[in-house]
Amino acid sequence: MSGAAEESKTGETDPVAEAGEAAATLRERYDELRRLEERIADLGRERVEAAADTYRRAHRVLDQYEEDAVGSGDFAAYVQFEGEFANAVDVDDDALAADAFAAADEAVDKKRLSESDFAAAREALDPAGEYVDLLADRDEAVDDYRAARKDARAARKALAARLDELREVAEMADADLDADVDRLREPVATYNEAVRESFADFYKSASARDVFAFLDRADATPFVDVRVPPTDLAEYVAEYEAGEEPLPTLLEYADYSNSKLEHYVDDPGALRTAVAVHRTYVERLDGEPLTLDWPPAGGDELAYEIDELIPLVSRVADDETVATLRAVRDLARDDEYERLRRAAEVRDALDEPELELVRTGAIHDRVREAERTLDIAEDVLAETER
Repeated sequence: MSGAAEESKTGETDPVAEAGEAAATLRERYDELRRLEERIADLGRERVEAAADTYRRAHRVLDQYEEDAVGSGDFAAYVQFEGEFANAVDVDDDALAADAFAAADEAVDKKRLSESDFAAAREALDPAGEYVDLLADRDEAVDDYRAARKDARAARKALAARLDELREVAEMADADLDADVDRLREPVATYNEAVRESFADFYKSASARDVFAFLDRADATPFVDVRVPPTDLAEYVAEYEAGEEPLPTLLEYADYSNSKLEHYVDDPGALRTAVAVHRTYVERLDGEPLTLDWPPAGGDELAYEIDELIPLVSRVADDETVATLRAVRDLARDDEYERLRRAAEVRDALDEPELELVRTGAIHDRVREAERTLDIAEDVLAETER
């Protein structure tokens, strides 16, 4: 369960803390958005938008005509400016910032304008800028809310996955982590290493025909998952004299030129057709299907598996390897086996931070904490939905 490691091991944020923080942030963003929307609603959304539009329109006119309308410049521009600006700031008396718009109009309602008049008009408009800022704050709050909600949903999903992991860890709290797992691990590891080496020797020295006969027998044995030879390769090995050679030799032959190969086999074409195309299969044959799993299966299952393996392994391995296999079977029938196997299973499934949670009994507190945080995250998501 490497994906369930704590922050100290992975460097990643603890999903429990992350979900709690994301929920708190979402609540803050939602409350801020509501505050702004309520402020706009109290003022009247259409009135706020109208005031903001008037403010922007007034500034556009000021920016457009300031250079041409000041001093003794273009009189036509001056006249056009006066008309457009008056229209731009023409609002009802009860409109928001009506006084500001009136003051701005008064600031430039002169026969001759200076840059200071334009500055005064902009200053007079400042109170109306509040509504532009209010709408901008609302838009920013909407974006922040949406981002916070997305983060909260992702954090909730990560926490739910983490809670599943923690519950799996809690289910393993029954294991005796002080059990001497090496008592089981060492003979299994010794046997696995020995049978791999034995099969490798058998593969190199036995005829291809004998190796394929062994694989056919192994394929009929429960618990042994071997890759049987492809039909055309098996037929070649059975029918041609070259089948008496070891498989590595056949692979070597397949690399020979036709003229050289004629000195070693009767039908070079048949060898190339049968062996060369199945090079990957032949090269990948190994003793792995004869090994025992780690952690091992339950006692009865493991004992039955070994009963099936012994006659098969006896064909390729020495007496010492078979004796080690028998010793593992005897241990599988021991009263202590399940305690050892359970400890091995848990140690294999968990990484060190989680093993520590089991050892100290803190795992149950972690589960409850994650459950509480997940409930909070789900409640916040439901309560802040728009």
